[in-house]
Amino acid sequence: MAETLQRIITNRYGGRDLPITLVLPDGARVPLSSQPAVDIVARSWKGLKALAQPALGSLARAYVHGDLDFTGSSRRMLDIADSMVGAVSHGRDRARTRWKLFVHQRRSSRRNIAHHYDVSNAFYRLWLDRRMVYSCAYFRDAADSLDTAQAQKLDHICRKLRLVPGERFLDIGCGWGGLLFHAAEEYGVEATGITLSQNQFDHVTREIAARGLGGRVRVELQDYLHLPENILYDKVASVGMFEHVGVHRFGRYFGTIHRVLKPGGLVLNHGITHNTLGAHSLGSGIGEFVDDYVFPGGELTHVARVIEGMAAQGLEVIDAEGLREHYARTLWTWVDRLEAREDEARHEVGEERYRIWRIYMAGSAHAFDRGWLSLWQLLAGKPLPDGSLPHPLTRDYMYAARA
Repeated sequence: MAETLQRIITNRYGGRDLPITLVLPDGARVPLSSQPAVDIVARSWKGLKALAQPALGSLARAYVHGDLDFTGSSRRMLDIADSMVGAVSHGRDRARTRWKLFVHQRRSSRRNIAHHYDVSNAFYRLWLDRRMVYSCAYFRDAADSLDTAQAQKLDHICRKLRLVPGERFLDIGCGWGGLLFHAAEEYGVEATGITLSQNQFDHVTREIAARGLGGRVRVELQDYLHLPENILYDKVASVGMFEHVGVHRFGRYFGTIHRVLKPGGLVLNHGITHNTLGAHSLGSGIGEFVDDYVFPGGELTHVARVIEGMAAQGLEVIDAEGLREHYARTLWTWVDRLEAREDEARHEVGEERYRIWRIYMAGSAHAFDRGWLSLWQLLAGKPLPDGSLPHPLTRDYMYAARA
């Protein structure tokens, strides 16, 4: 079997001038160009099989399980893997994939969130910025550091929402509290965050005490569906959270936001979308890999479907900003920082978990680079009873210098 697969592999890639050397399980080296720059190492017959029938998802699985390895950076490897696979089409999931998504979405939301976020705060701290903001940064200049770009993103959101002192602000899926603390400390709001991650809840609770914000910031370990009926908010943000919701739950999700938002209030929804209209998931097995290893129950759709979901619940979209290039840069920065501290990461979460996060984030960055995915900030409001929704006539307020 191994010999047959080796022949298939050399025949498949021969003559394509790929800048790699294939290292076979017996140690034999097969250069595929006159100047190979990267080694791809097949450590087992499963690795050979993945190379013989390449798809980005199956190559990622083989890497996670140690059946394949590569030298050099993951950025370089993703470019090469894309060339090995060829054209990637995105569309509807296979029946088996849809069934797995159905099962995952009917598990406890808290269990799905814990799978991704309750890995280890120390692990995330290795490669996130100092505020531990785990979402797309906002780069105003090519020289911006990750810390600078994340601070700019937090402020960009606060400006869009036009936060003012004394307002009641809700952050749905508050992560490690970066937006909560920025909104409270810089804009003087009363900030409430909700999360389903125990690790995040514990971190934010400690930070509230350390910053002396006990009377102005609070965090709750709860699902957005359980937000109380009797508390309304002037402004709401949801950053990097709605990807977990599922398209069929948009009505409940945006309906809940509409319910807790005061008339005339604003909401900013920041999240990843497909760039292919009507696609259920990324092709070449990428969507299946992410659902199995990274985001069980997560689901993406085109931004048009998101706007439709908001409008169906009475939320009027007044501004939309695409940040695809910003997220590609954010993800590559995270990957570079993770790879620079790989020994610490392996010690913290183990070899397999390190490999999952490395290839997942690199693959995501590649998807944003290729235009398969995008990132949208949608600003919407709940109109007043007379149908009006007061807001500035231009976008100048988002960029004007603060007094």
